Amino acid sequence: MDREADYIDADGYRANVGIVIMNAERQVFLGGRARARGWQFPQGGVRRGERPEQALYRELAEEVGLGRGQVREIARTRNWLRYRLPPQFIRRDSSPLCIGQKQRWFLLQLEADESALRFDATEQPAEFDRWRWAGWWDAVRDVIYFKRRVYSRALHELGAHAFPEGLPPYPDWWDARMGSARRGPPASPPSTD
Repeated sequence: MDREADYIDADGYRANVGIVIMNAERQVFLGGRARARGWQFPQGGVRRGERPEQALYRELAEEVGLGRGQVREIARTRNWLRYRLPPQFIRRDSSPLCIGQKQRWFLLQLEADESALRFDATEQPAEFDRWRWAGWWDAVRDVIYFKRRVYSRALHELGAHAFPEGLPPYPDWWDARMGSARRGPPASPPSTD
């Protein structure tokens, strides 16, 4: 994170874009964190003077090597979705102090062949060193614990556009990871038509 260039608001939230890339089978891209455990969606900071849409395409190119012509925007969240960092992840000696992220989420349809996905498109260290297609809710289980609620909120909102016939059913692990109180609108069973 480049604290000089990234925008951190007066409340201490770093502006960020979250990117959900979906294939034709409505599976989503999950990247394995380089030099770390865990999986996540591509994401990155919004720089000062940059619009979220500009950050989306810059981060898309930097993190997974895709350009504007290789994806199609399906939806975006109406508002910023926020999460706080746990105290042990807050760098208290930094200025401005960043206590969490506020994210604008985008749902993109992959229009190119998956062979276009690459992690060496820039000179920056790769964010991911592996990737996989996953079911709609899998990222909520596989992301680091403090991002689970924001992932759930983003997928519930974007899911209405990915699955107009109704969200996929919650997996068996959902209540153990998220608790029944954290369910979104009731998931509809898949259509049998």
